[in-house]
Amino acid sequence: MGVSKTFAPERIREAYAAGLRVFGENRVQEFAGKAGTLTDLRDAEWHMIGHLQTNKAAKAVELFTAVDSVDSLRLAGRLNDSAQQVGKKLGVLIEINVGGEAAKSGMPPESPELMELLQSAPSLEHLEVRGLMTIPPFAEDPQQARPYFRKLRELRDRILARKLPNIRMGVLSMGMSHDFEVAIEEGSTCVRIGTAIFGERIKS
Repeated sequence: MGVSKTFAPERIREAYAAGLRVFGENRVQEFAGKAGTLTDLRDAEWHMIGHLQTNKAAKAVELFTAVDSVDSLRLAGRLNDSAQQVGKKLGVLIEINVGGEAAKSGMPPESPELMELLQSAPSLEHLEVRGLMTIPPFAEDPQQARPYFRKLRELRDRILARKLPNIRMGVLSMGMSHDFEVAIEEGSTCVRIGTAIFGERIKS
């Protein structure tokens, strides 16, 4: 996945021309301003990877192919209702806060709400739960992220062992520009690469 947040449509087109088809954006409002100029990229997938407020769920369903940052049962319900209204099946990932960091969104791995969300999946008929996503605590040494990537994979395995209905766990979205090699070694199926593709972002 190319993380195209903050980059102009022209840069996204360059990445598309080079063969990239899956893009990640962090903010609904920002992508709404770009989406209209990218509609001709018909086989591109647009994923919401940033924290999503429930009041922006309807707009996110309208704009994005998938939401990879579902972090509450309430948000899942809102996305399901919005997807139903537009007759859409929305792919989602559940965001897990593997490091327990207060500043980051995501559900704790052992939280009761996570199990409640998983068990509610059959009633969320317009969502397709595809797997898990995480952002580990930042460290200069990529190896320090390994235990967190492993923790997400082990959580995925425990969820699969429960054989819950309407739950697919084929996607583990973990790893970014500085640690994606370690993430792949630990089982990542989707790495989110921004800087290594698009270059450094201009600090606002």
